[in-house]
Amino acid sequence: MAKATTVDHQWFVVDADNLIVGRLATKIATVLMGKHKPTYTPHVDTGDYVIVVNCDKVKFSGKELAHDSHPYFSKKMLQKSYAKYSGFPSGLKVVTAEKKLERGQSTQVLSEAVRRMLPKNKLGRQMLKKLKLFGGPTHEHQSQQPQNMPAHLLP
Repeated sequence: MAKATTVDHQWFVVDADNLIVGRLATKIATVLMGKHKPTYTPHVDTGDYVIVVNCDKVKFSGKELAHDSHPYFSKKMLQKSYAKYSGFPSGLKVVTAEKKLERGQSTQVLSEAVRRMLPKNKLGRQMLKKLKLFGGPTHEHQSQQPQNMPAHLLP
């Protein structure tokens, strides 16, 4: 059994260019939880940090369509919706994945997919803080000396 004081966290970088959101999110959630390590313990945060670059170039499965601004536009981007509720009567707001990508909220698409795959408790929220998302090809975590994600952990 691993203890929180003895866990060594590593840093990994993933390039999300031309990767499917759901398949990438499952692999990221596995690394954040620490299930890829032999020392995995369910009640201890044994996972690693994950840096994802090029979040604005992710794609969804489905039939590809032509689009002006997004190179990997598909039919599922028009159908996938994200809902949030303000707490007031008739305060439900529904936004499609296409609108989120157009508004520059591409990191929220991947963040929501990963968040929904993590445990729904304090430990899951702590794991989600180890996910660093960037829309462009650069990131600001060079000082942590991140490594590329191993091939067996990528979709």
